[in-house]
Amino acid sequence: MAQSQPRLVPDISARSIEIRYSFTGAQLLLFGAILYPGGRVPSRPADVIVVLKGPVQPILLREKQKIAGIWMNADSNRFSSAPSFYAVASSEPVRNLVDERTAAIYELGLQDLQLSTGGGALPEKERRFEAGLLDLRKREGLFAEYPTGVEISEGVLYRARISIPSQVPVGTYTAETFLVADGKVIAAATREIEIGKSGFERFIALAATRHSFLYGLAAVILSLGLGWAAAMAFRRRS
Repeated sequence: MAQSQPRLVPDISARSIEIRYSFTGAQLLLFGAILYPGGRVPSRPADVIVVLKGPVQPILLREKQKIAGIWMNADSNRFSSAPSFYAVASSEPVRNLVDERTAAIYELGLQDLQLSTGGGALPEKERRFEAGLLDLRKREGLFAEYPTGVEISEGVLYRARISIPSQVPVGTYTAETFLVADGKVIAAATREIEIGKSGFERFIALAATRHSFLYGLAAVILSLGLGWAAAMAFRRRS
């Protein structure tokens, strides 16, 4: 039976990223090819949208207000699950490629992320905190949009570069590639990327996870030791 729909053959420049003490960020290249039936590229080639997501995590977001001249935590909202990292790149702005319903189904854009709130809050409060979370993550470099970040050559080969900030969370990341034509997603493919710590950073992270009590005790002792050393140095100088 002849293949009636095109398909994607995606790849990634690095299947794993190691975070060391000197890690200052990275550029991840997502690339691949579009295979059309019979190898014939249509007169209007399809567009490509690439989404890179980090592992989901619960988030408690606090809102500060200035009360009596002092900045204080005035309100808070809990998100039961939100991506720790999210970036979307596309050959054209997403809203030019798909309608709002399709964008919401595939979460193609920051405004279409399905942020699960803890529930119980008024809709106005939820919208305010969702906007606050998006703004905070964008300023941290953990959420990003690249409206024309996908380059397509000869209608067949595509590539996109996504920046990975130095403070990126560790875990398994999912790179999703969507092929779009006539406002519809006609093909999709997924690859995974592992981002983890190595060297001394890995040792510290494992110690904090597997031996939390001893790690906490060591941190307190180290803090006391540094404080005592600083006090002694100050006394000698005076």
